[in-house]
Amino acid sequence: MKVSDILRVKGTTLYTTGPDRPLAEALTLMADMDIGSLVVMEHGDLVGMLTFREVIQAVVKNGGSVGTTIVRTVMDDAPLTCTPETDMDEVRRMMLMRHARYMPVLERRTLMGVISFYDVAKAVVDSQDFENRMLKAYIRDWPAEKDPPP
Repeated sequence: MKVSDILRVKGTTLYTTGPDRPLAEALTLMADMDIGSLVVMEHGDLVGMLTFREVIQAVVKNGGSVGTTIVRTVMDDAPLTCTPETDMDEVRRMMLMRHARYMPVLERRTLMGVISFYDVAKAVVDSQDFENRMLKAYIRDWPAEKDPPP
């Protein structure tokens, strides 16, 4: 299974912000859209990721407030990325090694979507469910054995 398979099911709706936007504005967008991350874009290029992890760290560092913080100062400026052709096993390894919950999908420099750890887990479970159904159907239709020759 490849990342493109997840994007085909999930769709390609993207939520982005700019690095010089106020963090409070980015948080409002995340809350309104019920999402856990924003891709940070500048001049059409991916320059970072803002996730609830960075937000929590910024709020704690700032005494419980976002104040006048801008996205650039708290974003992950070197996020993990993958391509639509990246295999799901590789994506799982990458996400686990970096404790990443969100991964932008790039084709060359074009942002194709974002996949989450949830998307990856759901794809694995759906794939296993499909395989289990196929195996059960195969077993149910198992041909009866003929009597052994005398």
